[in-house]
Amino acid sequence: LLSRCLLKMVKGNIVVPEEILSFCCNGLQGSTSPLRVQEPGEREEVPGAMASPLPTRNPTEVQMSQLVLPCHTNHRGELSTGQLLKWIDTAACLSAERHAGCPCVTASMDDIYFEHTISVGQVVNIKAKVNRAFNSSMEVGIQVSYEDLCSGKHCSICKAYATFVAQGPSNSKVKLKPLTPQTEEEKTEHSIAAERRRMRLVHKDTLKDLLIRSPRETELETRDGSVAVPAEKTRVESVELVLPPHANHQGNTFGGQIMAWMENVATIAASRLCHAHPTLRAIEMFHFRGPSQVGDRLVLKAIVNNAFKNSMEVGVCAEAYGQEMSISRRHINSAFMTFEVLDQEGRPRTLPMVAPEPGDGERRYREASARKKIRLDRKYVVSCKQTEVPLSVPWDQSNKVYLSYNNVSALKTLVAKANWALAREKEKVRMYTLEEDKFLSFRIEMSVRIAASQAFSLLSDLRRRHEWDSHYASAELVQQVDNDDMIYHVVSQTLSHENKPQDFVILASRRKPCSKGDPYVVAFRSVTLPTHPASAGFTRGETLCSGFCIWTESDETSKVAYYNQATPGYLNYVTTNVAGLSSNFCATFEACEKFLLKNKEDLIVRLQDL
Repeated sequence: LLSRCLLKMVKGNIVVPEEILSFCCNGLQGSTSPLRVQEPGEREEVPGAMASPLPTRNPTEVQMSQLVLPCHTNHRGELSTGQLLKWIDTAACLSAERHAGCPCVTASMDDIYFEHTISVGQVVNIKAKVNRAFNSSMEVGIQVSYEDLCSGKHCSICKAYATFVAQGPSNSKVKLKPLTPQTEEEKTEHSIAAERRRMRLVHKDTLKDLLIRSPRETELETRDGSVAVPAEKTRVESVELVLPPHANHQGNTFGGQIMAWMENVATIAASRLCHAHPTLRAIEMFHFRGPSQVGDRLVLKAIVNNAFKNSMEVGVCAEAYGQEMSISRRHINSAFMTFEVLDQEGRPRTLPMVAPEPGDGERRYREASARKKIRLDRKYVVSCKQTEVPLSVPWDQSNKVYLSYNNVSALKTLVAKANWALAREKEKVRMYTLEEDKFLSFRIEMSVRIAASQAFSLLSDLRRRHEWDSHYASAELVQQVDNDDMIYHVVSQTLSHENKPQDFVILASRRKPCSKGDPYVVAFRSVTLPTHPASAGFTRGETLCSGFCIWTESDETSKVAYYNQATPGYLNYVTTNVAGLSSNFCATFEACEKFLLKNKEDLIVRLQDL
């Protein structure tokens, strides 16, 4: 009533007394304090609420919820993967632009494994946030799940990582501000993002290396009752005209739209092989090589590269040209998609074989086999939960990148844990423990008057560890994988329950800081080598996750921390030290400090000589 009266007075140009205005603005509570405008981002206070602060939300986080309608689905009433890729790319781009404060474009999308299909009427929930910003690019992590509104059930669909590049005026590069992680999960993703970036950069080399070592002759698999289908019969070519609805807010063709078109032609190629409706199970990395704009014609090509017993790989690429008669085409994107055909019980059907075309077709056939091995290695070593990975994984050239990644990321994940508890402190040495699930982990740290780079150089060479660690008898360098990864055969002084010395085959992975504030990392894990099988004279020991992290405190001081996730054979020794029944850990770390101080001057001289 007061509001209506006030409106009539204003319309009639009647002067409203200040007391009435104050009363109307402040409500019926009798307050005469001036009305305060709420600041952007400020939380509204709830009367009677507790004063405890709410959890801080990542400022780059974007959440998207989409109801799956019939127009989004295929003939089976399931959400089209192309539509899902559009939504994923949109959410990830919005998250990247929140951090960059300027337009961003999709540079690449890592491998995606689809765990379930989504039906019409269900809700797709997508959460995207920036994991780490590098110079002008950033990694965005995306989590996709579905929600059944009737049953209330939630289920994970996939997890993806996309790389975006910030663009300034005239497509100039923009230097990004660093991102400060807050939660334990964010700290883990921030730390491992550097390792994922390293893995992307060497992916092509991994494939080339595997192809060099594999037979050059194409051997067709024999399958009962199956006649090989010429790969040429699966070839698909389609053209799309880029219209304004296909472009993003920068005028470039929307990356998600290109991925959707690519998925469409790949599905057609797969259907031509199996004469059924295939289900997309995995996508190997999308890599955008250049932009396209409204008015461009996009030519999309797909062909089945290889058909395995229960799955097939389809290669697909996108090329662009500007005018109808233009001859030169720009390579925009390429990807490899893995399809299955499911029977009525949801089990993968046996697929017909593919006969590759001579020349390039045979090359694609061999590369598809190599990529399948790499995918299995990567999914087995990288994508598994840590508790599902066996202690000693066979090492070979094809999985070396992923074992190295798993080695470093496992240690970084352990470092980022938040529930470390101080167990013992003796002079400068502090010992912490972490009890989690089936594991007891420990951390020993101290400050040492040595530059972090020098400590990193001395501690990463296992051949010198016996000089300060009485548990080591010897360490032989078995294989120099590259500048950052080495494999050692280690013999321990410790006797096993069989009254024999233990030996280990250990992969040591070294990493220098990616940016300011990052530690130097030396990670250890067990692997198996055909050249060094278990022998009767030793009891083969295993280490799941251990290593050093070294932080710079000043030019001449560093914090050295050793981490170990205790395996059953090591557990009794750990608990004895934690309980204070032994000071062996502290004595070993004090010996480590003496070793570092004694050898730092010699190291400086050697580096100067180089």
